[in-house]
Amino acid sequence: MITRRTFIAASAAAGTLPWAIQAKASDAFDPTPQVVRIKKQFEPGRLLILPRSFYLYYVTEEREAIRYGCGVGKAGLEFTGTATIDVKKEWPTWRPTPEMIERDPRTYAKFVDNNYIQPGGPENPLGARALYLFQNGVDTYFRIHGTTQPQTIGHAASNGCIRMLNEHVIDLYNRVPLGTVVTVL
Repeated sequence: MITRRTFIAASAAAGTLPWAIQAKASDAFDPTPQVVRIKKQFEPGRLLILPRSFYLYYVTEEREAIRYGCGVGKAGLEFTGTATIDVKKEWPTWRPTPEMIERDPRTYAKFVDNNYIQPGGPENPLGARALYLFQNGVDTYFRIHGTTQPQTIGHAASNGCIRMLNEHVIDLYNRVPLGTVVTVL
């Protein structure tokens, strides 16, 4: 069933970006990976993320992409622009940024006043895989990663990272090489 929010978000994305993706605004959000048509100006091998519609597209060939559902950053915390994937990790370790700890010390209490790094594994917020986004060789601290909160896919709920279901990020991880260009609109 399509919700009002999904319809409005899809309509806004379609209305402001008619050149990007050929999709129907009436389609309900579906995070399942699907092969979709895409405008030909997007080169194969690139990632395109449309946060307002909660989709990540991996362009596989001219006019074709694999579309994955994703979760994105909360208002004011989102990443936009172009970056490259310079690091890829399986079951990555994680530590919240100092800004995250400052914004929500109760949530990140086990990280306050220490150097604790959470080991990789099923309880780690980065999930099964992480693709690290860099600009000009500098880590942005934004990631495309799995999640321990699958209910956040299709929502603006993260501290800025792009979240995917673990099985979907594993699939994407196996497809994209280091150096892949990522554009977040």
